[in-house]
Amino acid sequence: MALRIGMVQLGCSKNRVDGEIMLGTLRDRGCEIVSDPAQADVVIVNTCGFIESAKQESIDAILEAAQYKKTGRLKKLLVSGCLSQRYPKELSEGLPEVDAFIGVNGFDQLNGVLDDMLAGARPVCMEQGQRFPSTSRILTQSPFSAYVKISDGCDNRCTYCAIPLIRGGYSSRPYDDILRECRELAARGVTELSFIAQDTSRYGSDFEGRPLLLRKLLSDASRIEGIRWLRVLYCYPDTVDEALIKEISENPKICSYLDLPLQHINDGLLRRMNRRGSSEHIKALLDLCRKYGITVRTTMIVGFPGETDAQFEELLSFVKEQRFDRLGAFAYSPEDGTPAAEMPDQLDEETKQARLDALMMAQQAISLEKNTARVGQVYLTLVEGGQNGEYTGRSMLEAPESDGIITFRSGRELKAGDYVRVRITDCDAYDLMGVIE
Repeated sequence: MALRIGMVQLGCSKNRVDGEIMLGTLRDRGCEIVSDPAQADVVIVNTCGFIESAKQESIDAILEAAQYKKTGRLKKLLVSGCLSQRYPKELSEGLPEVDAFIGVNGFDQLNGVLDDMLAGARPVCMEQGQRFPSTSRILTQSPFSAYVKISDGCDNRCTYCAIPLIRGGYSSRPYDDILRECRELAARGVTELSFIAQDTSRYGSDFEGRPLLLRKLLSDASRIEGIRWLRVLYCYPDTVDEALIKEISENPKICSYLDLPLQHINDGLLRRMNRRGSSEHIKALLDLCRKYGITVRTTMIVGFPGETDAQFEELLSFVKEQRFDRLGAFAYSPEDGTPAAEMPDQLDEETKQARLDALMMAQQAISLEKNTARVGQVYLTLVEGGQNGEYTGRSMLEAPESDGIITFRSGRELKAGDYVRVRITDCDAYDLMGVIE
């Protein structure tokens, strides 16, 4: 009987792709992939180690999975991903329930780690192997929508971020390899692709000649038969130019949507964060997005070390003035090994939480106003699920997992992956409601 493998997937979309590659590697080995970890012989917990809350979620998931040794058929527990890469010694010593550890980009070593673990050893493998393996992934999100990783690692060295310590320096994935995977996914029935990386807009800058190739990559991918929607996430402000924005706006297959994490608007704090670009540049870039009709999603950090009341009020005023279509925020969390963790003037948790609440309350009102303005409009909508006349989906203006959804009624039966036209009839602060045209 084939070895049954289950996975508990945590963290960001980049980590999800890593998990899907691991599952594909094990399927190619002859393992049976099961969706219920309680039915698995081996469970992989693919962890996140980005901020404190994600670390705790990962630890909780590991301990919960270990219980399947008592209540299920679980024989071995393997921990992978960012938390494993970052704290191999601490986890190995503190979690005797775990039978093996493997870090990020350890795809080359996965089969060997599995063999050693099944033979009774307790491997701890943090070797950096091939970053972009050609293994066919097992899609865990949906059969019609997939993330495509176009680079890995980061050289930006933001003072608050541990990603370079975990993932290493920036490396663009080979151009032809990305298009090969896009074509393969399209042949499997995927119609929506989201390009992801720690820094997508820098794609190609480490190739000879240091070209920025994201615009060309999007254009070439849009010509692949079967692909209906393309979107790009995690862009960095200083490598987004008018040519890229113009391509996003004018190419009918590219979602007019830009994910542009800004983190703050105060110039002093941007320098302390080691963020390239100024508040003046950010505002000019947002003006360009408005000129071309681009929906903008951003992310902000509140409570960074030394953030004064006046600097937070500047951020709050900026958000109210810019009226972002989508905005997420988190309270600063000091991360081991980062310069910001050693900075003076660390803020207390109460202050950070109060600022986070104030920012998100302001954005909630903006989001409701933005959604209200969409009532009466008709959007091509990708059906994600539903039955008995009640369905959920997304338009080009909602990214998978991170944005709101459209719930709508239909008098005819639909299936996941269909594209239909939906008229918006109502809304709340984050989601839209409608009826099929």
